[in-house]
Amino acid sequence: MTNAPQGDAAPDAAADAEGVRLQKVLAQAGVASRRVSEQLIAEGRVRVNGEVVTEMGSRVDPDRDLVDVDGVAVQLDASKRYVMLNKPTGVLSSMRDDRGRRDLRKFTGDYPERLFNVGRLDAETSGLLILTNDGDLTHVLAHPSFGVTKVYIAKVTGRVSAQTIAQLRRGIDLDDGPIAADKARLLDASDGSSLVELTLHSGRNRIVRRMMDAVGHPVVELVRRQFGPLHLGTLPVGRTRELTKLERGALVTLARHDTTRASDDSAGERVSPQET
Repeated sequence: MTNAPQGDAAPDAAADAEGVRLQKVLAQAGVASRRVSEQLIAEGRVRVNGEVVTEMGSRVDPDRDLVDVDGVAVQLDASKRYVMLNKPTGVLSSMRDDRGRRDLRKFTGDYPERLFNVGRLDAETSGLLILTNDGDLTHVLAHPSFGVTKVYIAKVTGRVSAQTIAQLRRGIDLDDGPIAADKARLLDASDGSSLVELTLHSGRNRIVRRMMDAVGHPVVELVRRQFGPLHLGTLPVGRTRELTKLERGALVTLARHDTTRASDDSAGERVSPQET
């Protein structure tokens, strides 16, 4: 980041070699108009690389500098696209299946960028899946070592008791080691089935189904309703929408925070992302 005197009248094209004015970058990123962006800077609400910036002449390098407003990260690269999909059942979380099964290409064809899925949902699980061309963010959000929280609603066989919910919270032993839900609650129960909400940060393969099998309540239907700061909301099954400015900011903020945390934790084991 470089600073220039306020009132510097040099053309933007010539000044770009030393960076772009911060208020221009914020406006191009869709944060606010230049005038409002200047107000945000003056009020000390904008940080560049972790430092508060209040000078109007400040310049940044959009390719290198990290900018946030009110603690929410700003994606300065306008070429990045972030899409939410409510994945239907029967669709593989893959951009191309060698065996000709239904994959995600149907949902990415209308976007000019080459999009990839962040993590996976198994074929018989529906719900929130993120599609993006942001490779760095994909790595952070999909990798099990970063522990991004996901919320699932599972319809299971039988009437789930309070004791079973407590057991899910305490933890159970599976073939690949113990696992405990971050949160678990019973939403509804009848004689034949129950609805259970599980919050997990694990990236283990088919973990929700295996947990419910272990407590004697096999999954009949499974939906992921939340991924990190993103909520599925009322998005219909099989439909996509681009993330809002606030959702993008929350997602990039999470990715930056987790990248910093992971870089400080040298003990983390590198494990390939798994299906849930």
